[in-house]
Amino acid sequence: MVPLEGFPARFRSGFVVLWGRPNVGKSTLLNALVGEKTAIVSPKPQTTRNRIVGIVEKPEAQIVLVDTPGIHRPRHQLGNYLVAEAKRCLKEADLILFVVDGSVPPGEEDRLAAGALSEVVPDRSVPVFLVINKKDRLTEGTRAQRKEGYRALIPVQEIVFVSALYGDGLEDLVSSIVPSLPEGPPYYPPGTVMDQPEKFLISERIREAVVHFTREEVPHAVAVLVDDLDQTKEDLVSIRATIYVEKESQKGIIIGEGGRMLKQIGTLARQDLENWFGKKVFLKLWVKVAPNWRKDPMALVRLGYKVRKG
Repeated sequence: MVPLEGFPARFRSGFVVLWGRPNVGKSTLLNALVGEKTAIVSPKPQTTRNRIVGIVEKPEAQIVLVDTPGIHRPRHQLGNYLVAEAKRCLKEADLILFVVDGSVPPGEEDRLAAGALSEVVPDRSVPVFLVINKKDRLTEGTRAQRKEGYRALIPVQEIVFVSALYGDGLEDLVSSIVPSLPEGPPYYPPGTVMDQPEKFLISERIREAVVHFTREEVPHAVAVLVDDLDQTKEDLVSIRATIYVEKESQKGIIIGEGGRMLKQIGTLARQDLENWFGKKVFLKLWVKVAPNWRKDPMALVRLGYKVRKG
C-alpha cells in the first residue's frame, strides 16, 4: 500500500471485482470507468482470459477494478483455468459488481454465475451490486422486468443501470461504490492506470486483432507471446511476437492467401499499439502450431497462463 500522507484523513480504497457470464460487457465497463483501454473487447465470448486490473482515482478514494473471465461451463483445461482465475479474484474483493446484459432476460449462464458467486462468497460478508448493462436498449417497462428477473438470482445491496458503451450511469455507479469501500491508503501510487506488464498488454492487443478478423473456433484457439520488445530508439518501438494456434488449418486461416490475413491482423494491431505508445511501431508476427495447447497444463504455463494447483 501507498502511505496515507498527503491523502484525505478518511480516504477509501479497495478491490472491486467485475463478475458475470461471458459477453455481458465487463471489459467495456472496465475501460469506460478507467477512461483508458486496459482490457481488450470483442463480441465473442471468453475474450478475457486473465485477471485485468484498472484503477479509478477520485479525490476521496482509489477504486481498484478487477475484470474477470466470464463464468461458463469449461470444456478444456483453459476453460478450467478461466473459471478458477475468476473465482480466485473473489477472495480479494471488497465489493463485487455482478454485471448482466440488460438487453436479454436472465439465462442459464447468468444463473451459473450467480450460483458460483454464492458458493465462493456464501456468507454475504462482501457486498454485491447488480450492474445491469446496456440500459440504452431498454424501455421503462423492460427495465422493470430486467430488474426483477436479475434480482431474483442473488441477494444484492444495490442495483445500478448503466450503458458501458455510451458512458451513461457510470457516475452513479462510482458514487455508489466509494462509500462501500473500506477506509485506508491507496494500493497504487497516484497516476497508475493498470498493473499488467507491458509485454502482456502488447500480446493482448495483438490477440484482439486476431479475434477481430477470425471466426468460429479460431479466436478461442489463439494465444500470443511477445518474443522481443525493443524500446531503445526514441522514435520507434520494435516488437516481435508469435501467434500460437492448435491446428495447421487454423495457421492457414490466420496467414491467409498470400499472407493477406496476417498482414491485416498486423496492420490493425500496429495501429492500436502506435496509438498506445504514441510513436511508430515495427511489428513482426509469426504463426506457429502448439497442438491442443488449451488442454495441456504445461503448454498453458509456457504460453503465459499462471496455472496454479488447488
